[in-house]
Amino acid sequence: MRTTSTLIGAAALVFAVAACGAPSEQASEASEDGQGPLRVGVSPVPHGDILAFIDENLAEEAGLELDIVEIADYNTPNAQLVDGDLDANYFQHRSFLNEWVENGPDADLEYLTDVHIERLGLYSEQVDDVADLPDGAEIAVPNDPANLNRALGILEAEGLITVDPDAGETATEKDITDNPRDLEIRPLEAAQIPRSIADTDAAIVNGNYAIEAGLADEAEVLAWEPEGDDYVEKYANGLVVLAENSDDERIQILADLLHDERVLDYIQETWQGVVLAVDADGEPVE
Repeated sequence: MRTTSTLIGAAALVFAVAACGAPSEQASEASEDGQGPLRVGVSPVPHGDILAFIDENLAEEAGLELDIVEIADYNTPNAQLVDGDLDANYFQHRSFLNEWVENGPDADLEYLTDVHIERLGLYSEQVDDVADLPDGAEIAVPNDPANLNRALGILEAEGLITVDPDAGETATEKDITDNPRDLEIRPLEAAQIPRSIADTDAAIVNGNYAIEAGLADEAEVLAWEPEGDDYVEKYANGLVVLAENSDDERIQILADLLHDERVLDYIQETWQGVVLAVDADGEPVE
């Protein structure tokens, strides 16, 4: 069964504390003592699509029954996991989980395994190469702190700007120390950027929004964000469970299936580099 909620854009993991309420009526639907369907909360794209592929092609053979719940925000999946409404969730990276736990309820949540990375890319409908960007070019970037820093990293890696290294992971356009081509950096809400790409010279777009907007077909990818040694650790989205349930056989089966070669191939063929699968060894699959 695939339960669907309102669709959201889901790559920029913007944090907002949400209090955990009392367990909802859905709590009775979450399995107890490792029995019944494994109820997993996901963001719809690409997380929900990946689990749907597993459900339709691999789960029955592995003896796993999945109940996939698409959730329209970033705080509900952890709250529902704590409340017992879910057996697992798959929508977040480690930094978001750590911040949620630090600022939210007392909860022992475990990040079990990496699954994929939604890459930030520099897209353009105006030029085919970074070198062709004109002086004074307007470049749209996500305005949330985590992804703004990532976006500036792309521009710096392409030699377009220099960012103050002391700004660290909270760098903004105000931390640009050198901008030889006088680029106009235009922070926008991440979800709005695909609709604005025709009005800019280039734009840096989160992977999930690029997928939803079909940018791979409509725009040229000028550059991907650089992959450092900690790329997976920083930006991979993974499977999260209550620590006490990490040995649940159904959860272990799902963790294995998420790294099955057929799933890795599905991710590669479906999203063609916009989404990178992460294999069982924690390495991105190009």
